[in-house]
Amino acid sequence: MTKRYGHLITEENAKWWTLAAMCFALFMIMLDNTVMNVALPSIQEDLGASISALEWVINGYSLSFAVLLATGGRLGDILGRRRMFLAGVVLFALSSATAGLAPSTTALVVSRITQGVGAALMMPATLSIITNAFPPAERGRAIGTWAGVSALALAIGPLLGGFLTEHVSWRAIFYLNIPVAAGAVVTALFAVRESRDHTVGREIDWAGTAVLTAGLTAGVLALIEGNGWGWGSERIIALIASSIVLLAVFVWMEGRVRAPIVQFEFLRNRDFVGATTVAFVISFAMLGMFFFMALYIQNILGYSPLEAGVRFLPTTLVIMVVAPIAGRMTDRIGARPPIVAGLAIVAASLFMQAQIDVTSGFSSLLFPFILMGLGIGLTMSPMSTAAMNAVEVTKSGLASGLLSMSRMVGGTFGVAVLGAIFQGHSRAVLEQDLHGAGLDPAQVESMSEQLGSGGLAQTLDSMPPHLAEQAAGAAREAFVSGLTTSIGVSAAVAAAGAVLALLLIGARRSGPAADAVAPGPAGADPQPRGAVAAIARRQGE
Repeated sequence: MTKRYGHLITEENAKWWTLAAMCFALFMIMLDNTVMNVALPSIQEDLGASISALEWVINGYSLSFAVLLATGGRLGDILGRRRMFLAGVVLFALSSATAGLAPSTTALVVSRITQGVGAALMMPATLSIITNAFPPAERGRAIGTWAGVSALALAIGPLLGGFLTEHVSWRAIFYLNIPVAAGAVVTALFAVRESRDHTVGREIDWAGTAVLTAGLTAGVLALIEGNGWGWGSERIIALIASSIVLLAVFVWMEGRVRAPIVQFEFLRNRDFVGATTVAFVISFAMLGMFFFMALYIQNILGYSPLEAGVRFLPTTLVIMVVAPIAGRMTDRIGARPPIVAGLAIVAASLFMQAQIDVTSGFSSLLFPFILMGLGIGLTMSPMSTAAMNAVEVTKSGLASGLLSMSRMVGGTFGVAVLGAIFQGHSRAVLEQDLHGAGLDPAQVESMSEQLGSGGLAQTLDSMPPHLAEQAAGAAREAFVSGLTTSIGVSAAVAAAGAVLALLLIGARRSGPAADAVAPGPAGADPQPRGAVAAIARRQGE
């Protein structure tokens, strides 16, 4: 920190500048999770992209992001969290620039994969740096703000993506990341102090990292492609088998190296296991619901992408408001009450959404969407606080990476599992409703594959008018039936998550992070409590 800016960034307020830098970066990461979907048709037209290529514009980012989160978190612990954060921001900004300039879908997919790598380096660092900057008594409030910014990015993403695509260009979506990244870098350079895990050396388990990455890649790729390739196909079975074998080899290897990339003693902490379980469950429920409800609102209710984005605002805006409040609640009463209440509310919201029928309109979803935002807001920041308070501050990078990976895999798993349930159930309903209607099996099969997509209209146009009307009604019935069945399963998963949270997470905030280590000022390296007791007391007030 220079004297020139000393009056702006002081020992007392540096932690809030640190939080601002982390929120800048988080906003950029979360924005890219949602901003792309509405731009896909324009990308397809501009670059002549195939459907499979468009899928990889989304999946390439998700895949590299998910599989490298744990590694990114641990590298921050070993090499320095600020250093890893800055590397991730710069890589993300550069790959955003190349994505905006991409002359082909191949170049765009490569840039998106590289963006995922940068995000995987950034995301764990944001939470671990906040954990180091704030004492346990204030951590819930800070993480609540962090979670609120995440919700804001999710809310703005579809709206901003739709506006830029319609009025500027889909390429502007990527260029937007560059000034945001610049703000994050400048703030981090002046406000964030370096921290790392001083209980380990700088040796990196590259072999373990490679095996873990390969095992997670195989598993996540199977989840992403399972519905498209078929869960019984040779490729999916080979990927699942490879993932199981590689992850088993990784566990065996980590017990025999001096500096393991993952320390499995985390699994002996019930609070941490409970928090990561909740992360999996809430992402399973949330992303599965967003995915299928987006299709329902656009292709069944007939709204445009921008109009659909507006209709998700009741959920995302409530999350933005409730998440910081839930963080402050966690500081006072612990993480378990808001998490259990939040998951119960999510389950109730999903149960209400599962009651819609072919005559329902958006008004039937408005209150459940508001409840969904309340439940997610009550869950997300207490979940993150519980996980970070359950471990030593020195291990916060790895803990953050594992928590984020659980969220990403949970969301991917949710979309894949609910997608398989949707496809199976809707196909059965469609075949039953069209039995004896005069359509040949190939037409029914084509309709089943195109449920919820724009291609269905072309199939219906090729039919005689009397058959097209009957087939359209059957397709609508099949889609809604498959949707409600899938959402009902998601409600059951959320309810089970509430029970698991009640059993696993302690009633009060506790753990080694709260008891054994006190952070130094503004994210400095953690020190023994006795050496900085006065500073710790002052920060906790």
